[in-house]
Amino acid sequence: MTPAARLSAAIELIGTIDSERIPAAKALKEWGTAHRYAGSGDRAAISGLVWDVLRRRASSAWLMEEDTPRGRLLGMLKLERGMDVETIAALCDGGRFAPEPLTERERAALTTRTLDDAPAPIAGDYPEWLDGYLAQMFGEDRVAEAVAMASRAPLDLRVNTLKAKREKILSSLAHLGARPAPWSPMGLRIELSADARNPGIHAEEAFIKGAVEVQDEGSQVAALLSAAKPGEQVIDLCAGAGGKTLALAAMMQGKGRLIATDHDKRQLAPIHERLSRAGIHNADVRSPKGDADPLADIRSTADLVLIDAPCTGTGTWRRNPDAKWRMRPGALEVRLKDQATVLDRAAALVKPGGRIAYITCSVLPPENGEQVRAFIGRHPEFAVVPSEQTVTVLWDKAEEFLAATLQSPEGLLMTPRRTGTDGFFVSVLKRQ
Repeated sequence: MTPAARLSAAIELIGTIDSERIPAAKALKEWGTAHRYAGSGDRAAISGLVWDVLRRRASSAWLMEEDTPRGRLLGMLKLERGMDVETIAALCDGGRFAPEPLTERERAALTTRTLDDAPAPIAGDYPEWLDGYLAQMFGEDRVAEAVAMASRAPLDLRVNTLKAKREKILSSLAHLGARPAPWSPMGLRIELSADARNPGIHAEEAFIKGAVEVQDEGSQVAALLSAAKPGEQVIDLCAGAGGKTLALAAMMQGKGRLIATDHDKRQLAPIHERLSRAGIHNADVRSPKGDADPLADIRSTADLVLIDAPCTGTGTWRRNPDAKWRMRPGALEVRLKDQATVLDRAAALVKPGGRIAYITCSVLPPENGEQVRAFIGRHPEFAVVPSEQTVTVLWDKAEEFLAATLQSPEGLLMTPRRTGTDGFFVSVLKRQ
């Protein structure tokens, strides 16, 4: 396919997402199935265009004064891809499979309009109803923070230290452009351009043998800040597919008792194969059965309970940009109730002197600091461990990392703009 034909395909797909109200990933998969002549490079390029339009949906429509699939795509080419009007016009020449030529109005918009006077939700590309929450968190910096959350994320990997050292995996993945991640001592990063295909990491020997896992560096650091130690009793209360369970097991060096559970047993389905591939033998996966509590035998004995809390996922917008446009206020209320429930459940599991690591991939204050304050109000036997103490696990990078994060009395917040990671909030709470 020509670059112009890819633009036409992206416009068609954006129209499908709008009209059928389906997730972008589903629309892209169905398009690929129906257009098998498109090669993998074509599909990757078209996917990149669609995701970039979703990232800059509001600002692109504003720039073009036209909230249509074509208008959004044209605006995105200027705002996200940095193309000038003549470059865009050359792609939209009306030729075979190419978009129609630019109108005079479109040329004028691409030439003269900017986002200088755009409202914050437009310039930052997020739903208007979230503006108050982001202003509460970031103040005048909310547009800059939101723009960073709209950028494409790199591919981050975590080296499984139970099986390999980072230096060895760096060498074996050098052909993919892997380099050390900025913060995590076991992290690797592969930068991806706008049109780049995701590298086939699952086909690499290091992945097949369990020496490396895909995990955002922010998630890696969040697990590190829990300070799980060999020999401890550790519970991953919202384990899901097991990303942080695997990180905890490596930190524990295979020693101690690690229990992974989740209220939704369907989320746990991938964890068994992942644990086996990673060579983890001290993990006990407990799936819920009916109304029975899978942790009924544990009361006030855990050294650490890690909560990878159910949340709105606002910190992961750069990986899932269409999620922010489908999110509704009611979803936040549901998540707040879920978080309070799981925090109260964790309180009963932790022994005196033990701790809870409360983690969200959200940047919204109600899910983070406000949730922690409410928990301490209900459970005054818990106190927040100061961030200065939790970051010591990062050794020589602790001071620099602390300076990059947003800190509060309740914990710390990583963001794409500040730490180059997804948005993660971490609060470590110790039972007195």
